[in-house]
Amino acid sequence: MKYKVTLNGKTYEVEVEHGKAVLLDEYEALAPAQAAPAAPVAAAAAPAPAAAPAPAAPVNLAAGETVTAPMPGNIIRVDVAQGDTVKAGQILVILEAMKMENEIVAPKDGTVAQVVTSKGSVVDTGAPLVVIA
Repeated sequence: MKYKVTLNGKTYEVEVEHGKAVLLDEYEALAPAQAAPAAPVAAAAAPAPAAAPAPAAPVNLAAGETVTAPMPGNIIRVDVAQGDTVKAGQILVILEAMKMENEIVAPKDGTVAQVVTSKGSVVDTGAPLVVIA
């Protein structure tokens, strides 16, 4: 089983197999969401089911073509900054998914209007990474 554990602002990806634990990855964690204060639990009360996670706040994107994540994974490198000129096919971001490094490239020539992601971020499929004007 694989687990992601966050301790002191660092996230550790750990795989546990029949009493043996192996560290797979370590990266800076995003700012944790504020947890609601815990309500006192009566001794005889059954635990309540976990609530669904709240959707992420929408990001205000700059005008232009948005380059999105083709799969869920971890951002391990961002090769561009806002204002950089890029050519079609130039590497923008390296996305690690299933222990493979995937190059996310510019779909067209242009200028980087906005870098939405950062190194160490965990993204889902379709998450905006970079906007090219």
